[in-house]
Amino acid sequence: MRSNRLGLVITVFFCSCLILSGCSKREKISELQQLNGKEFAIPTGTVADQLVLSKLPNAKFKYFNSVMDAALAVKSGKADAAAYDEPILKNIAAKNSGLVVLKDMITVDNYGFAVRRDDLELKKTIDAVVGDLKKDGTTEQMLKRWFPKSGNPAPMPQITSSGNNGVLRMGTSSVTEPFSFVDGSREIVGYDIELAQRIAKKLDKKLVIVNMDFGGMIPALISGKVDMIAACITITSERSKQVLFSTPYYVGGIAALVKE
Repeated sequence: MRSNRLGLVITVFFCSCLILSGCSKREKISELQQLNGKEFAIPTGTVADQLVLSKLPNAKFKYFNSVMDAALAVKSGKADAAAYDEPILKNIAAKNSGLVVLKDMITVDNYGFAVRRDDLELKKTIDAVVGDLKKDGTTEQMLKRWFPKSGNPAPMPQITSSGNNGVLRMGTSSVTEPFSFVDGSREIVGYDIELAQRIAKKLDKKLVIVNMDFGGMIPALISGKVDMIAACITITSERSKQVLFSTPYYVGGIAALVKE
């Protein structure tokens, strides 16, 4: 009788530990195909779930308010993986130990700046700057600055222009770290912002950043409120019907974030 009671206590204690730890131990994931049939944490309002299904048709989903919430769900064992833009997931993994982005991509996409369809000259300037930065090694330096393997991105470099040729207005959405985000001094910085500063310097114009919701960027560009837009924008055939994209400056896509 005493032995039975002891066994019952041990069983209850063991079950309590399972409940506190998330009720189940999830499989260690090292390859993308292991996630077919597993649970993905997805930020609400994105199409990441549809893109996951195009590659992993048996995947299951849980939805969260933000990509950070989705990532924390993976870390706490509430989901097997989070799916979102690869560079943003890399940024989260760099600042949160125990998380890693799988090398195999769910989708592969090109990111670019967008201008109005009739503004071919500005597109040519952007393309020239992107090409020059790749040739002289500046792009590699920028990638190291904004995409460190661990920790936060490095400070924004000082890039100035006299502004003799007027103003260059760039629309962005500062919620796409490390491409466009608000730093500790409340300034909008990031890979896209640095690239825009270099474009403005090439034109000898003063860069003016116009912060807005992501969904409002293309309408703002078409209406002439800004001259160009950038915030981790994927180049798609549908968007290309409305705007003119620069040559791609970053190859990313949708990736999976898992426990290391």
